[in-house]
Amino acid sequence: MTAEAVQATGPEPLRAAPPAAEGAPLRIALLTYRGDPFCGGQGVYVRHLSRELARLGHRVEVLGAQPYPVLDGADGADGADGPDYPAGGGVHLTELASLDLYRQPDPFRTPKAHEFRDWIDALEVGTMWTGGFPEPLTFSLRARRHLAARRGAFDVVHDNQTLGYGLLGLDRAGFPLVTTIHHPITVDRKLELDAATDWRRRASVRRWYAFSRMQKRVAKRLPTVLTVSGSSRQEIVADLGVSPRRVHVVPIGADATLFSPDPAVPQIPGRIVTTSSADVPLKGLVYLIEALAKLRTEQPTAHLVVVGKRADDGPVAAAIERYGLADAVQFVKGISDAELVDLVRGALVACVPSLYEGFSLPAAEAMATGTPLVATTGGAIPEVAGPDGETCLAVPPGDAGALAQAIGRLLEDPALRARLGAAGRERVLRRFTWEQAARGTVEHYREAIRVRAAAARRR
Repeated sequence: MTAEAVQATGPEPLRAAPPAAEGAPLRIALLTYRGDPFCGGQGVYVRHLSRELARLGHRVEVLGAQPYPVLDGADGADGADGPDYPAGGGVHLTELASLDLYRQPDPFRTPKAHEFRDWIDALEVGTMWTGGFPEPLTFSLRARRHLAARRGAFDVVHDNQTLGYGLLGLDRAGFPLVTTIHHPITVDRKLELDAATDWRRRASVRRWYAFSRMQKRVAKRLPTVLTVSGSSRQEIVADLGVSPRRVHVVPIGADATLFSPDPAVPQIPGRIVTTSSADVPLKGLVYLIEALAKLRTEQPTAHLVVVGKRADDGPVAAAIERYGLADAVQFVKGISDAELVDLVRGALVACVPSLYEGFSLPAAEAMATGTPLVATTGGAIPEVAGPDGETCLAVPPGDAGALAQAIGRLLEDPALRARLGAAGRERVLRRFTWEQAARGTVEHYREAIRVRAAAARRR
């Protein structure tokens, strides 16, 4: 069945849960089609938001697919009617397994015959075989089916940027539905097309991002959209055509207790740290590599630690080889929270070289540790990092020379590092914490419940 056919028909309507009383603990279904906490921001968002919602007394059931999210304090006990939560709220993970077609070490694998369970599995493989990315659509269909079997179990459904056709069935059935869009995937598509070197690569990018057409259609029809910054809100309205009155900004944040200064952690001379996927053009890592080459002509101790996956080929690998930086660039992946925090604490400078960000958790987390930040002005980064010279040093995106100059300035000036580091942490504590994000999100849950209840009364 095609995506368009799914949109047009879909399973039978579902019955929504009864509205929760104002101020009462909520039963929340939080959907995430991809929950990897070490790659991309979706897993980070689900982990921290679910934890803080539970601390506020709500019951959160995360419905996720591979790679499954890591959740803080999640229980594993299912009762006859679903998870058994402790008194005062809790977090539970329910696994909605996909065929996991992109797992390591065999991505783009062809499943064995016995792995196929139903038509959704066949749709998933067929989309992959034609060069597309099936997970947003197929996860939304599995989530819809799962919720149909557990009618009345949830007060609100919160989708984490799946934007698949399955969500439209939930909306038509009257489920209170809230969707987070961190930033439109159309931005990633445009940047990857701009970076494509030939027509074959451009055709491949277009096939892969074909699901963006579905996400645009779905986003325009959903009642409540949350996003993480004013910049993202503008992009969602402009690129996805969502009505401005339905898009609401709820900033996310850092875990400021975990990401905190610690004078006992020694700082490494010349160390710069960044979080980036090696060859995602949006992340701008190649410009930071070029900046490092410029820096080392005057500051030979300067070196870079990249939290993310190393690419064996592509622009970043080529730049490292071209500038002879193999010994000056280190990639680390899959480290623990404690290791990540100490890595950031031990750096003299944290850098966000991205061409665009919908928010930039790495910026907020680095600032929370008191590590001074050099960041571009791409997308929403200025909303997080703050004014140039006050809470960070800001440079234009895609400018290796400006990056080198700003980083070099910090490496040479301990007093400036101390001033910016302290001001950056204060900014995060004032504006960007996960507790604030959870409280703001709950306000929109309750409004979605109220609107659905009013609509039901009118019928």
